[in-house]
Amino acid sequence: MNHPKCAAVLVVEDEADIRDAVVAFLEYQGFAVYEADNGQVALDALKRIPQPALVLADLMMPVMDGPSLIAALREDDRFATLPVVIVSAASHVTEMEGYRRLKKPIDLDDLAHIVGELCSKRA
Repeated sequence: MNHPKCAAVLVVEDEADIRDAVVAFLEYQGFAVYEADNGQVALDALKRIPQPALVLADLMMPVMDGPSLIAALREDDRFATLPVVIVSAASHVTEMEGYRRLKKPIDLDDLAHIVGELCSKRA
């Protein structure tokens, strides 16, 4: 499956095993994928990579967590409407209402569906 209209997906996850698995899966599905291990690294990456179609962001990370990353994206006109999918093991995330969510452990079918859907909307 190839997704040429989806410029890129940015995966922001501090757990290397999870990040590597998600990146490998999405690349296998034909997506262009960039990665960061925390929100600050993600913000820095956004200055030099093509704008992604969406961001998959963990909530709890060192340096800059998911909520802080999302707040920074919403304050920047370039990324204010960039879709963010929250990836978390937390079962109840009240402060992040209104965002699509993937629960850890990640169901790969759900991951492929959400990323494909959001990429096609951004194409």
